[in-house]
Amino acid sequence: MITAHAIEYREEIARLKRELNAVILAHYYQESEIQDLADFTGDSLDLSRRAASTDANVIVFAGVHFMAETAKILSPDKTVLLPDLEAGCSLAEGCPAPEYRAFRARHPDHVAITYINCSAEVKAESDIICTSSSAETIIQQVPPERPILFAPDKNLGAYLIRRTGREMLLWQGTCVVHEAFNLTKILQVLLEHPDAELIAHPECEEPLLERAAFIGSTSALLRHVQTSSAHTFIVATEAGIIHQMKKAAPEKEYIPAPPMADCACNECPYMKLNTVEKLYRCMRDHRPEIVLSADLMDRARIPIERMLAMSR
Repeated sequence: MITAHAIEYREEIARLKRELNAVILAHYYQESEIQDLADFTGDSLDLSRRAASTDANVIVFAGVHFMAETAKILSPDKTVLLPDLEAGCSLAEGCPAPEYRAFRARHPDHVAITYINCSAEVKAESDIICTSSSAETIIQQVPPERPILFAPDKNLGAYLIRRTGREMLLWQGTCVVHEAFNLTKILQVLLEHPDAELIAHPECEEPLLERAAFIGSTSALLRHVQTSSAHTFIVATEAGIIHQMKKAAPEKEYIPAPPMADCACNECPYMKLNTVEKLYRCMRDHRPEIVLSADLMDRARIPIERMLAMSR
């Protein structure tokens, strides 16, 4: 039920968007109400690229910190606002730039391919950035004699090793959401719904991925439920995507993959820090704003541009 208070926020956000000439971006893992307010909803890189193509002066990124940084890197002349500056990411936080820099220094002969879920500082220390959808294509273009260092997600890295056959040195980071799914509970759900498809993001652990009918990025999962002949899906990624799945294929059933504990551990605690009220306040107050030095943005943009060139 949408309250009068919520309607008031929505009206004020619409007014501020016009005044600021702003574009509102919402990642698939945001609360459904924020997704419905956004101009664009999607994966982090796609959102940043779409915002860069607009004539907006202000980007309001309802996501997490590294996503807003990426938007700033790709739109350095635009103001980028993040509703809650504490909205971080376990992968990004688990790969601090000084430690990553030292790790690279110990392996100077390795090509450093880094998952986009990392800070601007780590991007700037990388050779090539990748997304979960582009990583395999990029790895296949690295000459076989060149060793690869992959960071920060060890589960995604292990999945890519299996997919490509390339050995890679992995940074030992994980996503708190994708590591929390409980395979025993998921198998019980499959027993209760024998015709259901288990679909999973490659950040999940290997035993779960081995049992998945389909593995893909968040956008790929969304496309899959629309084209699959299955009627029921057990969704092993952050539960926020189910809102878009229901909108895209409302006739189908979606079951969030259960976590280990009796908790909302299949929801990203960082993503859920953003609220409609915080979205309104950041637009009203023009803060928190993402501020990066020109040098850092220039250095971080190089491996992102390499990714885009290698993904075509």
